[in-house]
Amino acid sequence: MNPRRVTRPWLAISALCTGLFMILLDNTIVNIAVPSMMSDLGTGLDQILWIVNGYTLAYAVPLILAGRLGDRFGRKRLYVVGLVVFTLASALCGLSDTGGELIAARAAQGVGGALMTPQTLAFITVLFPPEKRGAAFGAWSGVAGVSTIAGPLLGGLIVEKLSWEWIFFVNVPVGVIGLVLALLVVPESRNASTQRLDPLGIVLVSTGLFAVIYALQEGSHYDWGVIAGPLSVPVLLVAGVVLVAAFLLVQQRSPEPMVPLTLFADRNFSIANVVATAVGFGMVALLPVTLFLQDVLGLSALECGLVTAPASVCAAMIAPFAGFRADRTGGKYLLVTGLLAFCAGIGGSALLAAPNMRVWLIVPAVIVLGVAMGLLFSTMTTVALRDVRPELSGAASAVFNTTRQLGQALGTAAVGALLQAALRTSTHREAATAAESLPVSVREQFVDSFTAVSAGSPARTVDAPAGLPTSLSAQWHQLGVGVFGHGFVTAMRWTLLLPIALLLIAAACSFGLRRTRKASRTVSPDTARLTETSHRPAE
Repeated sequence: MNPRRVTRPWLAISALCTGLFMILLDNTIVNIAVPSMMSDLGTGLDQILWIVNGYTLAYAVPLILAGRLGDRFGRKRLYVVGLVVFTLASALCGLSDTGGELIAARAAQGVGGALMTPQTLAFITVLFPPEKRGAAFGAWSGVAGVSTIAGPLLGGLIVEKLSWEWIFFVNVPVGVIGLVLALLVVPESRNASTQRLDPLGIVLVSTGLFAVIYALQEGSHYDWGVIAGPLSVPVLLVAGVVLVAAFLLVQQRSPEPMVPLTLFADRNFSIANVVATAVGFGMVALLPVTLFLQDVLGLSALECGLVTAPASVCAAMIAPFAGFRADRTGGKYLLVTGLLAFCAGIGGSALLAAPNMRVWLIVPAVIVLGVAMGLLFSTMTTVALRDVRPELSGAASAVFNTTRQLGQALGTAAVGALLQAALRTSTHREAATAAESLPVSVREQFVDSFTAVSAGSPARTVDAPAGLPTSLSAQWHQLGVGVFGHGFVTAMRWTLLLPIALLLIAAACSFGLRRTRKASRTVSPDTARLTETSHRPAE
């Protein structure tokens, strides 16, 4: 078939990005609605957290299998199935009356998203020759970056103007539009050489990833100790790592591996996955900044979203340009610049943060974070997948997305634990200093009230005990607000040193990237063979 018949690759990618925007937006938008969900559903925080974590778990675990299924049965077919599942699950989320129903529907959303995501990246390697993939990856990454950062703004707007159910209901018309576009303009693509699946590999990688991600997500809930009986968080984590290692050993001997280890023989692919892990970890650094804006400065969810909105705009504008430049420069210095900008944005946010500050002072650091996202998402994706052969595109994109999700899970566990530990220490120290202005009889009680403090609302940490005189109660409250604000800022600064360190390591690794020779400006025979370009509406 004549490769020139692939006449609408950008239209196809645009259709795929419609679904991509929905599934990545749902990673962050739900966080804003947690208080409303707790109130309306009458459920506790533990169950509500599973509405967030259940989606992440159901999304991350099947990614590798989904990439393989797309190669075997058709990438368009898997994308369409995933989009249907995601759209129906979104409607069920909005119709849920209990926490249990919502958790189940969110898990179904995650599975649908997992089926879709690897196919979107795989299509780029099929529809575009290597020297033109950077711009396409830039568009994909721009959508990914905007959806990730725009969650708080859109979530706050919807919750404030409508209700939390509409966070899910809005996915339904968008999903229908995306489905029609996919059926009309996206060609089918599959790896004709893939004949069978690997049952043992599926069990090992799925079980191993589930154990690792679950342990990282739920570790703090169990104080990193016993879950039930002999099962503990460390045991589960070690078991997951062993299962993943066993999976890799099995892959070495499999005639048709789910993850061809030859992918990692490409130095650029390996380094890009290191960067993806660090970026996923670094994205969690936005959590302390968001908590600072809401819990210390007292911004509403919508106001917080407006403060972070410039980052979305910058990421959307820069990502296509970065992908385009990565095609011509190899991406090494764009990647290093993006990682250093990420460090500068995180560090700037920490240094500028102060209780009672004018919120606009933090906007320059937010803009730098947006610039970093624009540079990083497109460039690391281009570097990882630009030279991947089309028949390996499903596996490569699945591995790339999985490493990013693992980095995010690791970052959630590490940043969350470090922030809570640092907050307890810093608030106790601040409380001891502030208590000196209180009468001796209540100083110890004031300090003790901050002993078990965590990253929550200031109102829960500064309430004066009943029976105090009005003037003393007011002084207690005023001092408590100051203790929490200064303590949180100090804890945030120490906590953010960890993602900065990992991003600097990733930047150092990026200097090892090799410059890729420009490929021929014709579509490869593999691309022509693998891409079925019939313009019939659907197969």
